Amino acid sequence: MKLRVGVIYGGRSGEHEVSVVSAASIFKYLDRNRFQPVPIRIDKDGRWVLGAKEPTAISAGDVQDSGTVGALQVTEPTAAIGGGIDVIFPVLHGPYGEDGTVQGLLELANVPYVGAGVLGSALGMDKAVSKTVFAAHGLPIVPYVTITAREWEKAPRDVTDRVASSLRYPVFVKPANLGSSVGISRAASDSELATAIREALDYDRKIVVESGVPNAREIECAVLGNDEPEASLPGEIVVTHPDGFYSYEAKYLDPTGATPRIPADLPQEMIDRVRRLSIDAFKALDLSGMARVDFFLDGRDGVLYLNEVNTIPGFTAISMYPKMWEATGVSYSELLSRLITLAIERHEQKQRLRTSRT
Repeated sequence: MKLRVGVIYGGRSGEHEVSVVSAASIFKYLDRNRFQPVPIRIDKDGRWVLGAKEPTAISAGDVQDSGTVGALQVTEPTAAIGGGIDVIFPVLHGPYGEDGTVQGLLELANVPYVGAGVLGSALGMDKAVSKTVFAAHGLPIVPYVTITAREWEKAPRDVTDRVASSLRYPVFVKPANLGSSVGISRAASDSELATAIREALDYDRKIVVESGVPNAREIECAVLGNDEPEASLPGEIVVTHPDGFYSYEAKYLDPTGATPRIPADLPQEMIDRVRRLSIDAFKALDLSGMARVDFFLDGRDGVLYLNEVNTIPGFTAISMYPKMWEATGVSYSELLSRLITLAIERHEQKQRLRTSRT
């Protein structure tokens, strides 16, 4: 009998369109001999739609142009994840999906699901808190400053002075709880910093300002597993977009904005270090299932810095996570099957735990 796999996509975050494109790829490559996919869409207004048409968009621009249509039934979350669904595959990027909120709902419903649990999802989503955890584990990170909306509203000059005294320009300003490079800006002066802060605060009440890494190479690595995770061959993103970094436009809107190089052109010693640190970061955040771990490699001295971890990485046709596993010998279809198997294994392990003393 085929397992019914509920694929939850869309969501209320600024990454709604990217999520729809990721889901379209999952529907395309899921092994229909083993699994029966069930579309579960979350609209931008938070409505859950059970029975929507399978998404087919191949780029974020397609979603923005065509919208998401085809609803057959609008229902409540608890009804959407019940009804004979065997396992859930959440492919929700950003807040209200990647941050532990949906994972908490699935835990309460006692349904197996792909990816990290509540704690790991929340830690991975918050760039400021995850950096604190990484530092506690001795993992290499770049200098950074955390700023809240209230601090900026009260004393913007004090904030820019603090950044200028703590970090060197250029810096990168990021919403603390968002992904896909949404709301990220590069700033090379106080005036650019103020503009970048205002942009990031449009997406989150807390932001992170990081020192730029000179001549940085963007290295990524995919992790797969539960208690004994494996790391893929690393890849590299070579950015050619005018933004000069791996921005949202370079990732999803400009077809020539960035070129993946898989595997990355690195000496074996560095490849081994990237894979080892990826697993260390995965374990530090108590993750499971999957994660993409991003690094900066200093172009001057070859120092490697851990940037961030994505607990629900992109699954689009151009996404690095499935492409890195493909280069390591795991096809897209087999990757999906392994993730579903890992979800069920973790759920069965939890079911064996005692919930009372009697």
